[in-house]
Amino acid sequence: MAKAQRLSAKENRPPDLRAGEQVDFPFLCLILLLLTLGLTMLWSASFPQSEYDTGYLDSGRYLRRQALCAIIGLAAMWLFSRIPAAVWYRLAWHLYGISILLLLSVLVIGQEVNGAKRWISIAGIQFQPSEVAKFAQILLFARLTRHFGPEAKTFRFGVLGFGAALLGILVPLALEKHLSAIMLMGMVAVVMMFVAGTRLKWLMAGAGAAVLFVLIYIRFMGYAGDRVTAWLHPELDPGDTGYQILQSLYAIGSGGLFGLGWGKSRQKYLYLPFQYNDYIFAICCEELGLMGAAGIMALFALLILRGYWIALRARDRFSTVLCAGLITLIAVQTILNLGVVTNLLPSTGIALPFFSYGGTALAVNLGEMGIVLSISRRRNSRNIQEA
Repeated sequence: MAKAQRLSAKENRPPDLRAGEQVDFPFLCLILLLLTLGLTMLWSASFPQSEYDTGYLDSGRYLRRQALCAIIGLAAMWLFSRIPAAVWYRLAWHLYGISILLLLSVLVIGQEVNGAKRWISIAGIQFQPSEVAKFAQILLFARLTRHFGPEAKTFRFGVLGFGAALLGILVPLALEKHLSAIMLMGMVAVVMMFVAGTRLKWLMAGAGAAVLFVLIYIRFMGYAGDRVTAWLHPELDPGDTGYQILQSLYAIGSGGLFGLGWGKSRQKYLYLPFQYNDYIFAICCEELGLMGAAGIMALFALLILRGYWIALRARDRFSTVLCAGLITLIAVQTILNLGVVTNLLPSTGIALPFFSYGGTALAVNLGEMGIVLSISRRRNSRNIQEA
């Protein structure tokens, strides 16, 4: 009896990798192409700001920092592409607990940057714990999906179970007043719960509650309300709340069909704030035009579709949900960023993956793509219980 239980437990564990299996080559090529384009556009978008910040002594300050983080991220991607899914399965609860502690530490020892207290510094390295929390949430949801199994359709597990795990991350973020991360993680959670089997009626009810929360948040948080007003009517305050949106639209409109040419943007010369960060896509539109911007969006679309293709062919349920969650994170970030830059959505402060300046986000994104590559190694062999 004991031997049979051990064999059953062994079968239920996420599988290890087999020697000699290869990662998904098209997905890898798309990652490297987006990263190369991102670093190229970051150099063009950031050098005026870099010169200004350094007294016109250094034009590559932001590029060097981003390139260093890209190297770290590529190393993490290679390493994680070799790590079996079983390792992440076992680490899910540990990383979840660590991420909560890091989020809470921001409230005590966090550093304020641009009016927001969301960064901490360890050994001289500054990073956002929310980036780690995003991954930890996805990893835990994937483990819970496998653990709950068919019971994910019930209210107890599909709503209360996932909801309790989500609140553990969202409450510290709410204390930080990090609305953009709350929105992002909430959207990813809904997709993962749907994949897990949570009934649609409960997801719709949760979405309604989330909308109510956002409305209340905007009502009592003045800066959030200003963002909505600036989104709807940026022309009413072109010198303050509507300034950034208008400058972004000027950049997009100036690009025309084929753009002004790489490096020839005018808005990046301190007209458009955060031109190398949240609004870097506006510079892409100005320099590369509609055709170049459409090409970038097409690459993101191909990456996302290929990622979901890998998820559908993953070896076991844990790997499927984990892969789907990681790809959904990239998809939601991309859609929200492009929506903000083109003024289809209010400003959220969400960066464009692989393009926007931000070392922590870039390194984490590349590491997460390494996990997807690891999952792709076993896409053609399936667990007996999952088949």
